Amino acid sequence: MKLLPLTPDGQTPIRVLTIAGTDSGGGAGIQADSRTMAMLGVHACVAVAAVTVQNSVGVSGFHEIPPQIVADQVRSVVGDIGVGAAKTGMLASTAIIEAVAEVCGEVDIGRGHAVPLVVDPVCASMHGDPLLHAEALDAVRHTLIPIASLVTPNLDEVRLITGIDVVDDASARRAAEALHGLGAQWSLVKGGHLRTSTASTDLLFDGQDFHEFTSPRIDTGNDHGGGDTLAAAIACALANGYPMPEAVAFGKDWVTRCLAASYDLGAGHGPVSPLWRLH
Repeated sequence: MKLLPLTPDGQTPIRVLTIAGTDSGGGAGIQADSRTMAMLGVHACVAVAAVTVQNSVGVSGFHEIPPQIVADQVRSVVGDIGVGAAKTGMLASTAIIEAVAEVCGEVDIGRGHAVPLVVDPVCASMHGDPLLHAEALDAVRHTLIPIASLVTPNLDEVRLITGIDVVDDASARRAAEALHGLGAQWSLVKGGHLRTSTASTDLLFDGQDFHEFTSPRIDTGNDHGGGDTLAAAIACALANGYPMPEAVAFGKDWVTRCLAASYDLGAGHGPVSPLWRLH
């Protein structure tokens, strides 16, 4: 695959902001975002929204950062350093979602603004452990998704947000239309969790046209952090000036390579790995 250009030594690289939760096991969340950004030659800025207690087996707890502190992190970073794109991950609560939406509008991030925003609407871990309070789903639908340049739910999140169970191409298209109808500029329905298919097809929709991105299904149980890695790679491509379809294609190629390089870690699911770039 063609990688993003690297900034010459001594020059300031492109900056991308992730607003998300931590992963104490290092496989997902802000850790996965930062690792991907570094491997793509981008300087990662972070606004921590929650701290999780987790390992390869599951999430046993999380602590929310006060909403004002989350917003202040965004305000501080953008006001001084500036960013070319941003993404969200685990935001945990209605109050944090509302604070993030408000500050993003203030600092020119999101749909209709200068800086694109990739919204990964994290609702639960891959083990099914909740990472979002149940009552916050309405805030995801009506506050977070409407500011998204792109929204990237997995199939479980699609079902929670839209009520649509994606089982084939027709239901994937209905889901993409429903997500776009909630206000996202572009919606991406990811097919990685559709285990009945021999390929992994992601469907991108802008309200008029559909774009399909298909890759071979990688036979591995080590896919922790795959959604974070995809969204982070797309954000990096957008910050480099890629149009949305090309940015999604880049992210799809990147996460497929990372899945192929995934490794065992602990007693549960290991992480996808961007370390393949070093070989």
